[in-house]
Amino acid sequence: MVESRKCQVLVIGAGPGGYVAAIRAAQLGLDTIVVEGDKAGGTCLIRGCIPSKAIIHAAERFESLREHSEEGGHMGLTIEGKPEVDMSALVSWKDSIVERLNKGVEGLLKAAGAELVNGWAKFDGPKSCVVDTGGAEISIEAENVILATGSSHIDLPFMPCDEEFILSSTGALDLQRLPKSAAIVGGGYIGLELGCALAKLGTEVTVVEGMDSILAIMDKEIRRPLELWLKKHKVEVHTDSLARGAEIKGKGASRKVELCFEKNGEEKKIKVDKILVTVGRSPNTKGWGLENTGVRMDASGRFIRTDRQCRTSVPGVYAIGDVAGEPMLAHKASAEGEMVAEIIAGHKREFDKIAIPAIVFTEPEIVSVGLTPEEAEERGEEIVVGKFPLAANGRALSIEAEKTGGFIRVTARESDHVILGVQAVGSHVAELHAEFVLALEMGALLEDVAGTVHAHPTMAEAFHEGVLKTLGHAIHIS
Repeated sequence: MVESRKCQVLVIGAGPGGYVAAIRAAQLGLDTIVVEGDKAGGTCLIRGCIPSKAIIHAAERFESLREHSEEGGHMGLTIEGKPEVDMSALVSWKDSIVERLNKGVEGLLKAAGAELVNGWAKFDGPKSCVVDTGGAEISIEAENVILATGSSHIDLPFMPCDEEFILSSTGALDLQRLPKSAAIVGGGYIGLELGCALAKLGTEVTVVEGMDSILAIMDKEIRRPLELWLKKHKVEVHTDSLARGAEIKGKGASRKVELCFEKNGEEKKIKVDKILVTVGRSPNTKGWGLENTGVRMDASGRFIRTDRQCRTSVPGVYAIGDVAGEPMLAHKASAEGEMVAEIIAGHKREFDKIAIPAIVFTEPEIVSVGLTPEEAEERGEEIVVGKFPLAANGRALSIEAEKTGGFIRVTARESDHVILGVQAVGSHVAELHAEFVLALEMGALLEDVAGTVHAHPTMAEAFHEGVLKTLGHAIHIS
């Protein structure tokens, strides 16, 4: 017998968009059910942002230990013997963080009063679905529906991931043994973040990218320190190169996978222990009855079409996060989820963000908020630009954040000094992004930041100095 339920708000997907929407809706007194087919937290928490950053942190620690054990130590610190990587133990530690956060999300949903249903939803109408919980079915009718189904790894049809030799990012985060060699197909942020981590742990890494540069979403100047780091750490990068297929070679423990790719019209082959495929993500629009909801897709046909309130073409049905379009970022999904819950509760809200930060956790880290100088000029803006090197910042020197050749760059409109964009590259710069975003959202002028006292010694002083440089009177650089 199918159990029947009714609610005011039905959220499909408990990722960073869905669970935030469910918590906020419940806080506002709305009867809320959230359906999740996996674990609460979604891709970001379970198999994306959080676990990858844990492994990246471990890789940084290992590289530091290795420096202390080689060539007479480092910073006056030495370690006897050679540090080693226990990949299984590292992954277990990573999993403990994921489990803790997963339980935390479940606890937050419960505390707010939102009901979490574990199962797979299949819509038979715009606001009705049947959830298969594995042992029973629940029919749910809702007054409002929030679609937060997220996205999935894109498989290459000629080189599907088997998670043994050819890995998705999910498989790469569950490695039980550190590969001696790895090829990364796709030089975007996912592949490069994991590639940098593997290189630090001691894996020989090769990157194969179809475009003429890696990390094409960032401008040439901002990605240059990363390119130098990859070269210094002997990461081989092949741009303008297209993967064509892979084949398992050898027998038993000596088996490897051979990657075939085309570069400059020539076929090339390399044998490695693992291939990591990171060619992008695709919105989850299949397998849950989207076609029965009546919502329209956007011009690309990939995403659900929404307006500035995340409303779809069907009244009372909303779409948020990756399924609703670019940028496919967890923090964008969370902001949309909170907003939609408030709209349903009767608040006046719309998604009108000046800037959504993009952060790449490579070595060095890269942050981009707002417009780059080139983008500003393309929009017809007359601009002033200031750049301040981390090598001139005392805190950066004390934590060796300057070693990667990093800097902070500020772009502002020349006529009124409104800040249009900030980009930063260097170790630990990700934590500076909040001030950049706040400045843009508040419409700050260069003089607003210049007149704000920044504590010494901190990395944030580099932003202050970058603004002073834009105004033509930086203190710690000529």
